[in-house]
Amino acid sequence: MIGRLIGMLADKSSPPQLLVDVNGVGYEVDVPMSSFFNLPASGERVTLLTHFVVREDAQVLFGFLTADERNTFRQLIKISGVGPRMALSLLSGLSVADLAHAVTAQDASRLVKVPGIGKKTAERLLLELKGKLGADIGVPGAAPASDAQADILQALVALGYSEREAHAAVKPLPAGVAVGEGIRLALKALSR
Repeated sequence: MIGRLIGMLADKSSPPQLLVDVNGVGYEVDVPMSSFFNLPASGERVTLLTHFVVREDAQVLFGFLTADERNTFRQLIKISGVGPRMALSLLSGLSVADLAHAVTAQDASRLVKVPGIGKKTAERLLLELKGKLGADIGVPGAAPASDAQADILQALVALGYSEREAHAAVKPLPAGVAVGEGIRLALKALSR
């Protein structure tokens, strides 16, 4: 397993593929566009966290600038019907934080904007990632502390409040609050 590459960025002229020279060995690495846009110039030193995929017909190395991107990629490819290419496309179309917020809010409309993601795939992704993604990636406020808080948050968003307003209203609620009571308290806080 190849977990990390540290070397010189030899070529980045054909996105999303890079060529990283590690002590004379050139590794072809596919990266999401979010990582690609933050790469140093060709000829400079680069460190990439990697995920190695072996299939019958190919061996492909995927690279990421952050651990959050790699962890999210790994969560995505665990889902039935989501391969590495689709996961790479998702991470190219949405930042990790945007994906986590879409999962928290169960907002399929954000996912269908990514090429190759249809409505059914988006809904399956939201269902499979619920409760898994926000906590793993370290996005503040992305994962509510409980299922009740997630339901309260979803209810507020459904009522037309923005995610930011809903998160702000849910954050001060007591930990063991019931959904109905939590919605009432959150609406009261939002009406001030």
